[in-house]
Amino acid sequence: MAKAHHIVFANEKGGTGKSTTAVHVAIALAARGARVSCLDLDSRQRTLYRYLENRRETMKRREINLPMPTFDVFEQESQARLETQIAEAAAESDFIVFDTPGRDDKYARYVATQAHTLVTPINDSFVDFDLIGQVDAENFKVKKLSFYAELIWEARMARAKSDGVTIDWVVLRNRLHNMEARNQQRMTNAIADLSKRAGFRAIPGLNERVIYRELFPSGLTLVDKGHLGSLATAHVIARQELRELLVALALPEFTQPRLV
Repeated sequence: MAKAHHIVFANEKGGTGKSTTAVHVAIALAARGARVSCLDLDSRQRTLYRYLENRRETMKRREINLPMPTFDVFEQESQARLETQIAEAAAESDFIVFDTPGRDDKYARYVATQAHTLVTPINDSFVDFDLIGQVDAENFKVKKLSFYAELIWEARMARAKSDGVTIDWVVLRNRLHNMEARNQQRMTNAIADLSKRAGFRAIPGLNERVIYRELFPSGLTLVDKGHLGSLATAHVIARQELRELLVALALPEFTQPRLV
């Protein structure tokens, strides 16, 4: 690719699997041979940064080579500093993966406006749905877009007008299996309705699995099949979920990713 493709993971609520998904996407792209840079904008939690630090330490400790993106943390100094870090990463990358804080943050808003692919993970519940839209309490029909959805809509329109780039906004439905069937159908209907109004695509994400929490200390991911030991059925299913997620993201030149 001639220009680095910006993939921004953004959600103003925490606990949606944002960092876990971001790191798995970054490693999967690196495993395909893409040059990937990661930038963690959450200077307090540093979940993405710490995950990749753990991965680097595991490579050193076990004396193994793993697909590895470059990574850095933005210390919230200034927008000028953020722009410099992005430019430095872009010069050496096919993809830049951004992880943002689970709160309202001006720098997260900025990188969202510069995204090519904007990914908003939500847990499949109306608590998280409220981030992007409001529903009627009686019939669960969408009443209006939320402030956040309106913000993204305006950013997409401004971006298209300024440089002709269309931001592909993807709402990632994580942890689907935690819902009972009727509630899940209500969510499906509400998201389908809202997607027409707000202009996002909704795709299935990653289910809640213990394996994701267990992988963090080692920095390993589901991509690292040869280093995970014997795989249980849950691991195999999770790897398939990741494959399907990557295909659904429809990233340039990597629409048919294969896990290694």
